[in-house]
Parts: sequence; C-alpha cells; structure tokens
Amino acid sequence: MAGNYERKLGVLSLGCPRNLVDTENIVGRLMAKGYSVVEMDNAQTALVNTCAFIDEAKRESIDAILNLVELKKQGRLKKIVVYGCLAQRYGDALRKELPEVDAFVGRVSLNHSKARYPISPKHFVYLKICESCLNNCSFCVIPKIKGKFSSLDMQAVLNKAQELDRQHPSEMNIIGQDTSAWGMDLYGTLRLPELLNSLAARLKNTVWLRLLYLYPSRVTDELLKVIRDEPKICKYIDLPIQHVNARILKLMNRKTSTADILKVIERVRKIIPAAAIRTSVIVGFPSETEKEFAQLMEFLQVARFERLGAFIYSREEGTAAHGFKKQVPRKVKIERFDRIMSLQQEISREFNAKFIGKTVNVLIDEPEGKNYLGRTEFDAPEVDGTVFIKSSRTLKPGDFVKARITDTLEYDLVGEV
Repeated sequence: MAGNYERKLGVLSLGCPRNLVDTENIVGRLMAKGYSVVEMDNAQTALVNTCAFIDEAKRESIDAILNLVELKKQGRLKKIVVYGCLAQRYGDALRKELPEVDAFVGRVSLNHSKARYPISPKHFVYLKICESCLNNCSFCVIPKIKGKFSSLDMQAVLNKAQELDRQHPSEMNIIGQDTSAWGMDLYGTLRLPELLNSLAARLKNTVWLRLLYLYPSRVTDELLKVIRDEPKICKYIDLPIQHVNARILKLMNRKTSTADILKVIERVRKIIPAAAIRTSVIVGFPSETEKEFAQLMEFLQVARFERLGAFIYSREEGTAAHGFKKQVPRKVKIERFDRIMSLQQEISREFNAKFIGKTVNVLIDEPEGKNYLGRTEFDAPEVDGTVFIKSSRTLKPGDFVKARITDTLEYDLVGEV
C-alpha cells in the first residue's frame, strides 16, 4: 500500500523545450512503471528536471529544489528526484549540500521512450532530433553537460514524428541544440533537407512544421529551398548570430565571420522573401568595447531582424570564456542590453505595421478573457509575439482562424476573426 502511495508523482520541468521533451519521456517511462502524475501538493515523490545553462537558470533550479526540500521537511513529500543539467554539472556538490534529495540523475538518453506524458499544451509539440552541439563556443557549457553530439537516426525521427502526429497537433517544433547539424555524426554530411521532406510527406495531421536553432554556417541553399517550397514548414528562420565583430566572434569560437553572417541573411531574404528571421545576440562578452558593441547595434539596425532575443553574457565555470580577461561590469552589460532591446522595439513595431489591414492565418493558443491569444507562423511558441484575437464565435486552442489585423503593439498584433 505504501508503495502505491509513493507512486503519486509531482513534476516540475525547468529550462528550454529540449528539457521539456526529456521530462515528457522520463515521466512516460515512470507512468509505464505504475506512477501517476498529480499536483505537487498531492504528490509523494517530486521530480524536477533542471537547467544549468546560465546563472539565472541555475538560481531558478536551486530555488525549486529548496522549495521541495521544505515540503519534505514538513512531511508533505517522501522523495525528491533531481534530473538534468544541474544534476549532471554539480551532482557531487549538490549531494553534499542537499542530503534531503533522494537521487540526482544527470544526462537523459536521446532515445525517446515509447510512452510520453505530454506537458506542453496539446496543440503544439516538440520533436527533439539531436543532442549536444558540434560548435564548442567559448561561452557555452552545453557540450560539457551533454557530452558528444548525437543524432537520432532517420527512421527513429520519422517514427517519433508519426507517433506525435497521431495526436493531431496543430504545430510540431523540431528542436536540438543545433538542428542544422542533424545527421553529421551518423552520415558525415548535412541531411536536414532530406529529413524535412520525409517528415512533410509522412505527417497527415500536423499543419505547421517549425524549425528551431540553426547554426549560420550550416544554413544551405538546399535547406532554404525546402523551407520555401514545403507548405507545411513555417517561413521562420531561427538563426542565432551572437555577435558580428570579427574579434569577438573569434573569441567566442564561432565558426563564422561578419561576411558569412551577411551572406546567409542575404540568401534567406533572396530565397524566402516572406520569411521572418529570428536571431539571438550576446551583450557584454569579455573585453567587448563600446566600439565593438556599436558595430553590433549598427548591424542590427541594417539587418532588421523580425525577431530578436538579447542575452547578457553569463560567466560560466568550465567554459573557455570564464578565464578571459577584461570581464565587462554588470552595469555596462545591462545598459547595452537595454539599448539593443530599445532598438529592436522600433524594428518590431515597423515590421508589425506592415500587417495592418491584412488577413493572416492565426493559430489559437488560449482564451484571454472574452478574447483569444494566438500566433502567426512568424512566432514560435513561448518566445515570440502574440496576436490578440476578437471573435464572436467560440474558439479553442489548436484552431486556425483567418484574422484581419486592426492594430499593432511593440511586439504583438491585434486582430479580429
């Protein structure tokens, strides 16, 4: 009886969508062993899948564990299991500091379990096709945590995709630390275009396929043409550049140059004129001067990325950049971050203004009072903008509607069915 009692499982998944996929698979395996998922207040065993990518993520993970430890001290939990990146990176130290935790489990196998417990909303899913990274950027700890880059083979990806497709998702997001490198370890060549064609042919119920996390030097014309020509694939290019100054790119160990970045953007604009490009940049990298930051600002002003995420450099143990000299003061990093985001607000407002009066296809995510929140194909879930939808008829998450855009906000649109 006690054994069954302890099989009431409370689940907390932190960090990125890649972590969420791992959590869904871990919980799926546990449910196959007789566990049932309940609210944390009613759980006897707590499972938390952690993130340790940057300081902010580590703090969030530690705080979550401490909250669970407090519940255990109060007698409201019997067991705590900590999975994922924090456990992989700091397991030995955490075991000493947190004896209340019953188990620390690090890396999770890329091979998907047959049982999956869905944590994301039912209308969109994530398909993870590879793990870790080939790039070894000097600021990033992922290869240290995740180990050697590995891909699921073609048939395994197709099997998992078809399994997800049978659940009738409106959107499938293809993810990995570097999805553009998929297959390099197995086939010795870039096979992502072939995989996308195979996926599009086999998915019967999924309406949108979205591709996330593409390394600039691996975005080929062949890949762009597949994205352009396949109706199911969102015209959305997720292309993290991190910086454009030659010296900083070299220090970051990015395998691209300023000229390379310009060329790939030009090729995207030429091959898929209607595409929205999302990028990410890092501000305050060690020794970044005001002049080098100004070069990044000027580039963003010219390139006019439709979507942008800016990150304040986080100094991580175990990375090459941790030991770099001339670490930038936090006050300067914050000031540079604010300047980039102010610039991006202007660019985003200008991009959104082009939608006024136009009719767009919108995927409904959730109700918002008497109205609804949705997204265009140019917006990835949980990171990009929203469309605020007015509708006289009842809609549900996963519905697609034609909406006429009537107004714009800095990052969002307003429309009516």
